[in-house]
Amino acid sequence: MAVISTGFFDGVHLGHRLVIDALTSEAKRRGEESVVLTFWPHPRTVLQDGARDLRLLSTLKEKVSLLESLGVDRVEVIRFTREFSRLSTEEYLRDVVKGKYGGTAMLLGYDNRMGRDAGSPDSIAETARSLGIEVIRTDSVPSEKEHRAISSTLIRSLISEGKVDEASSLLGYKYSLLGVVVAGNRLGRTIGFPTANMQLYEPLKLVPGNGAYLVDVDVLGKKYRGMCNVGVRPTVGNSLARTIETNIFGFDEDIYGLDLEIRFVRKIRPEMKFSSLEELSRQLSLDREYCLSSE
Repeated sequence: MAVISTGFFDGVHLGHRLVIDALTSEAKRRGEESVVLTFWPHPRTVLQDGARDLRLLSTLKEKVSLLESLGVDRVEVIRFTREFSRLSTEEYLRDVVKGKYGGTAMLLGYDNRMGRDAGSPDSIAETARSLGIEVIRTDSVPSEKEHRAISSTLIRSLISEGKVDEASSLLGYKYSLLGVVVAGNRLGRTIGFPTANMQLYEPLKLVPGNGAYLVDVDVLGKKYRGMCNVGVRPTVGNSLARTIETNIFGFDEDIYGLDLEIRFVRKIRPEMKFSSLEELSRQLSLDREYCLSSE
């Protein structure tokens, strides 16, 4: 027997955490297992509903790890396919939630949708109760600053605008990117600012808007501070291809082919085009001075 919460949970933000807290508390009260049912890949990539523009806040591994860190007994990843998408609300609740995973109760958030014919949360709750599944309703979590419900969509918008500090406050942790270090043009080294050029492991992971950022860096099992430029490098570049380049303070090792994780603290400035490499170097010196003096 289990108390179940179901959804995509992209980013596992503070709104999701309210649901997970209620899930684990209710499961403990009943002496049952707390189970999260989540999906992969994202439904839009399967149904091609705006899939071209879809970017995610968390990889599958990150999502599962975040959910498990919140004390959930079990996280089950359901492969989202076209066949699965054709299940009705009743079929999903009867055959999956109750039938396969033994759900006796279900957490229902303000924006939960399930089944091809999913209606309002009230109609979903009515269907669940008709199948003998108790429904526990949870509310949305307002954003302190903007008084809007916290959602993955809102957080994606903030990150795309470069407002990574605001996004992190709604996520409950610093937004991060994980990738492998690949060879660049090594121009940064010639002006005193060697950079690690990152290629993401998850191509659909959302990259913050173009600009320079203060970041925390995890590499070779150690933590550093650094500054990261996201963008097209207008001073030296000749294409529109975006790059993610990080200057790691106090670090000068060859890490090509190794893992690199960067956690965004705040945006320093917009991406800028400089008239010369000397002017770029002066600005980078100012950026580094600001980053080293920042908390």
